[in-house]
Amino acid sequence: MADRRHPRCDTRRCQRGGHRPAATVSGSSSATEGSQVGRSVLVTGGNRGIGLAIAHAFAKQGDRVAVTHRGSSVPADVLGVRCDVTDGAAVEAAFAEAEQAHGPIEVLISNAGITDDTLLLRMTEDQFSRVLDTNLTGAYRVAKRAAKSMLRARWGRMIFISSVVALSGAPGQVNYAASKAGLIGVARSIARELGSRSITANVVAPGYVDTQMTADVSQARKDEILGSIPLRRQATPDEIAGVVTFLASDAAAYITGAVLPVDGGLGMGH
Repeated sequence: MADRRHPRCDTRRCQRGGHRPAATVSGSSSATEGSQVGRSVLVTGGNRGIGLAIAHAFAKQGDRVAVTHRGSSVPADVLGVRCDVTDGAAVEAAFAEAEQAHGPIEVLISNAGITDDTLLLRMTEDQFSRVLDTNLTGAYRVAKRAAKSMLRARWGRMIFISSVVALSGAPGQVNYAASKAGLIGVARSIARELGSRSITANVVAPGYVDTQMTADVSQARKDEILGSIPLRRQATPDEIAGVVTFLASDAAAYITGAVLPVDGGLGMGH
């Protein structure tokens, strides 16, 4: 399917000192009132699940959205760019394509991730390394590339999609938990390193979300998980997306280095 490219805006939205001209979307919710729109947004792994919901949410409020994918279909309201985040050259090519269409990336959502679950004593080094290379080193690659344009603009938003497992751990997920916990260190280091340039870096830690990944879980396991969630239900991908768009809005301009659990209370105390 041919990608739909949005016309590049001639007006630079970023100004020295981190101040940007305000624009609002009529009828927007109170959480995003006053936030800028028309920004160049990149969502890695944005063609399905949580990433797709995030991409749709930004596009709906008027931003110009590109999503990375590895060959799957891409919705018509965003620009699809092929990218394997484990390949540095592919990351550079994806950014170049997105920026050619939409201008320098202003909002980065690092969402691409995989699982390869098995118990510790059965886990191979390849299983461990492959998950970390995608989920953690991949996030480093895209954040480093996005930082270049954000530093020039003296403004930017980086949001890393982690997991409640990063905070609580889970049997059979040593590799996944380690990769998602590492994102917290990445985000907080970036927050301290780049904060003086009006660049924020935050983490969203979803709990049990209704996606294809969780659809494959057995009913017995689902019942067990739901019984441990105070709200007694799964999150929808749109509920995660709402928190992400908030963190990219003006309302969250003074939030950086934060970890926001969106888990129905599952991880309380961690």
